[in-house]
Amino acid sequence: MTLVKRNGDLFPSLWNTFFGEDWFGNPNIAQAGTTVPAVNIKDTADNFEVEMAAPGMKKDDFQVNLDNNILTISAEQKSESEDKDKHGNYTRREFSYSSFSRSFTLPDTVEADKIGAKYKDGVLRITLPKKEEAKPKPVKQIAIS
Repeated sequence: MTLVKRNGDLFPSLWNTFFGEDWFGNPNIAQAGTTVPAVNIKDTADNFEVEMAAPGMKKDDFQVNLDNNILTISAEQKSESEDKDKHGNYTRREFSYSSFSRSFTLPDTVEADKIGAKYKDGVLRITLPKKEEAKPKPVKQIAIS
């Protein structure tokens, strides 16, 4: 007796490889052509710094929220393009929408009231200041008696 492994697809995997798995409502359809910006997180002595590469966007495209120690960075960008002939009929009209959302659970050591964000040169920078008790203490020299 030969055992055959079956993955439960309606069609063989060659079909899915050739045509893609998003034809029948799989989650891949939501991901087609979308990307999520890269994020760098730095841990310095005084802050955590989040840097998100998002070139071509404007400051107003972003929304940064903090809810129950969860930092959510989201953005939505819309653009429209249209070509009309001399009678005002459309010869071409295109709409483009892109959006993303990233969430991060913050440690309890972050001072939520002092979080700041800046967008410059295609990079969103969010500064998350640490509480005093979380900052590294200088080395204390203990005298020997």
